[in-house]
Amino acid sequence: MTAIAIPVPGGPEALVPETRPVPTPGPQEILVKVAAAGVNRPDVLQRAGGYPPPKGASDIPGLEISGEVAALGVGASRFKLGDKVCGLVAGGGYAEYCVVHETNALAVPAGLSLVEAAGIPETFFTVWSNVFDRGGLKSGETVLVHGGTSGIGVTAIQLAKAFGATVLTTAGSDDKCAAAKALGADHAINYRSQDFVQAVSEITAKKGVNLILDMVGGDYVERNLNCVAADGRIVQIAFLHGSEVKLDLRWLMLKRITFTGSTLRVRDIAFKAALADSLQAKVWPLLASGKVKVVMDSTYPLIDAAKAHARMETNAHIGKIVLTV
Repeated sequence: MTAIAIPVPGGPEALVPETRPVPTPGPQEILVKVAAAGVNRPDVLQRAGGYPPPKGASDIPGLEISGEVAALGVGASRFKLGDKVCGLVAGGGYAEYCVVHETNALAVPAGLSLVEAAGIPETFFTVWSNVFDRGGLKSGETVLVHGGTSGIGVTAIQLAKAFGATVLTTAGSDDKCAAAKALGADHAINYRSQDFVQAVSEITAKKGVNLILDMVGGDYVERNLNCVAADGRIVQIAFLHGSEVKLDLRWLMLKRITFTGSTLRVRDIAFKAALADSLQAKVWPLLASGKVKVVMDSTYPLIDAAKAHARMETNAHIGKIVLTV
């Protein structure tokens, strides 16, 4: 099969097509003939040499796939040959075939194409885990989503609105702010022309927001402490602006803030299986009905993975970038 490898870490040009053996599914795994694979920030970090795959995972990048079941491992019984599925993997997605544990795969939601389905697993698993499970977002609360037009952002906005929250978001241009509002954001703040701390204060009548989902880090960490309400929660899922910061932590006590974070890739199969079950029950009906959508920015052929990474690194995209096989 053709797969995209990273012989030497570097820029987008470090992604090189190679011929690899088709993987064999292990116990309770399924082999998927890949139709499409989502592109995510962790892929970019891996390509640059900053995010090695977990022990035992494929060195091929790619954390989410869609396609048809091509073979079943011993004990795999959730799907049959030919079923259309999407799945979350710890690596191996940028290839013509990929194995996934059957509990970390889901049937493609009714009405969605395989290309759209490839944009679901990484972002929807991440948002559900961090916004709803870890962040505890409830109907009637307010949430601030940084990076509102990223793959994570467009998903978080839609799911938070679907479950009754008021959504504030930040984005880097007026066009991106308009796109975020079209997806359901109640307030979109252009961080290049507005101070988002001041804007949040004005929007919330100085109360702050109940939950912040942040993938920026850096100077945003201290600014988030100023934006969050008393008894609020901040969930950190990435550090695009760096993870080393100097903070006055008195706000944690004075506001009784919960500051937490997580990564998904290294979590075990059982943890991801529980997320899959929650999504199946609570989110799949929203996708099938069209109330929540997979927002597509662009698609590239698998062999043009370097172009897809270059697109992501412009930060101009709105929604998901997907490789097609």
